[in-house]
Amino acid sequence: MATTFLATTYKHFEEITDPRVNRGKNYPLHELIFVTLCATLCGANGWVDVERFAKAKLQWLRRFIPLANGVPSHDTLGRIFASLDSVEFYAALQSWTMEIACSLKGETVAFDGKTLRGSFDRASSKSSLHSVSAWACGLRLCLGLKSVDDKSNEIPAVQELIAMMDLEGAVVTADAMHCQKATARAIIDKKAEYLLFVKGNQPTLQEALHDSITTAFEADDRTVREWETQEINRGREELRSVAVMPVRATSPQFSDWAGIKTIGIIFRSREVNGKYEESSTTFISSLPCRVRDIAKRIRQHWGTENQQHHVLDVTFTEDASRIRKGTSPEISSVFRRLSLSILQQDTTMKDSIRGKRIRCGWESTALDTLIAGFCRN
Repeated sequence: MATTFLATTYKHFEEITDPRVNRGKNYPLHELIFVTLCATLCGANGWVDVERFAKAKLQWLRRFIPLANGVPSHDTLGRIFASLDSVEFYAALQSWTMEIACSLKGETVAFDGKTLRGSFDRASSKSSLHSVSAWACGLRLCLGLKSVDDKSNEIPAVQELIAMMDLEGAVVTADAMHCQKATARAIIDKKAEYLLFVKGNQPTLQEALHDSITTAFEADDRTVREWETQEINRGREELRSVAVMPVRATSPQFSDWAGIKTIGIIFRSREVNGKYEESSTTFISSLPCRVRDIAKRIRQHWGTENQQHHVLDVTFTEDASRIRKGTSPEISSVFRRLSLSILQQDTTMKDSIRGKRIRCGWESTALDTLIAGFCRN
């Protein structure tokens, strides 16, 4: 099965351009990609770790690839990956994970941004890498990734990701920054639905939402639907109430939003260690006015932080990573997300992501089982 895994890796990464001249290709690029992906699955969080893994698992690796010139040094790995095209790597990630997903019909796809805080380089005046990702919440897959200069450039980056992806039948969720008419139109044009949160960056829309919802509550409007959930976890008690109502054809303040059908509000109250907090967030959606379905989508969107970002920072130490030369931050982020997707798809080991990585690093049989299970999916 590892041979199948190698063939799949080569298939999706074969279009990566190797910038090295022929005389400098002591290590074939597809071998380096395979070694690094396996190392990342097994707990490697940097190029030095990849070198350590390759030396420790040289016999296992040579079952599938020659490694005729032995194990490359961490300096060689860093230099080669820093020179690769990040756009081509992003395309390879998207190609592989979209093949796993097959169809996104009914899936919640959350678009969210993340900063790799350790990737800055003062010597070359390079700021920390900021990227946006498309995360399939139910499938636990990173479907797409794109880097941006800073957080203010997230809006066009998300629109470009939407344009590149097959989102037919999916429900796209995004934070208030992406509550843009062009983004809503792009999602509808992809035959998908949207649920976009609304905050102060859209003051006119936010005011219209508050006025419409307040008026509906005061009039005891029967078209308003409510759903309430309570959660108690680790000393925190949180009450969430979602209220939705259909958009009326006579509401001109919403008519410019493509496909809009529903508006709503989320009330949250929570008590943490005796401290009480309240908040509310409004949203618009092209989904039908079904409160339980919408509440589920909202919960899935918020779960992206724990499913993806928290795991990347804590288990893969992404936030602390000091990989920063050339396109290395982007390339390493692809390896982490692809590894995370593979580990979260696994059903052969009942363990945490950290536990699975440790076991695969310690036991070659565990790595074989992980790869075999992934190839069967």
